[in-house]
Amino acid sequence: YDRFHSCTKSKNRALQISSHRTLHVGVQRSQEASENVSGLKVETESQSSKDFSPVPPLPGQNSQLRWGGKKFEEIPIAHVKATYNNTHIQVTSHESQSLVRTSCGTEGFKNAKKSTAVAAQTAGISAAAKAIGKGVSHVRVVLKGLGPGRLSAIKGLTMGGLEVISITDNTPIPHNGCRPRKARRM
Repeated sequence: YDRFHSCTKSKNRALQISSHRTLHVGVQRSQEASENVSGLKVETESQSSKDFSPVPPLPGQNSQLRWGGKKFEEIPIAHVKATYNNTHIQVTSHESQSLVRTSCGTEGFKNAKKSTAVAAQTAGISAAAKAIGKGVSHVRVVLKGLGPGRLSAIKGLTMGGLEVISITDNTPIPHNGCRPRKARRM
């Protein structure tokens, strides 16, 4: 019986203490708010972040987002085609004019080494260096294919100094069109 009453007494004290603290903090905040309103305009988070959206705008939609002074539609595109035997990277302008073209084969890898992640990363670094030489600093990436160099090519582009704005997967998927090749038996 005594234990029960002692527990309730301590809980009541804790409630009283916490309620005084919250009341005191509430009074402080109201005083600070009245001081700020009297002389200065206070910008809240909701006002400053209402124009910002982490999602890129839809094509044709006006937005305040700029990357290097360019709109999202004007940023060059890096097309990455990752096949099972090779990885091709082509950087084009927003008007589809080719700026840079590399692949694992042009970087000196031969035969089965072309299909490795290291080769794709090397091709990405080379493509980034050439693109920076042509004045490209930001890039949108469009992936196509399921090869081993998919993500390594993007890593190479960022390691080479390009800033990747968005990644789009444009891998063609059949609606049960052609018969696929037979599975390998090893």
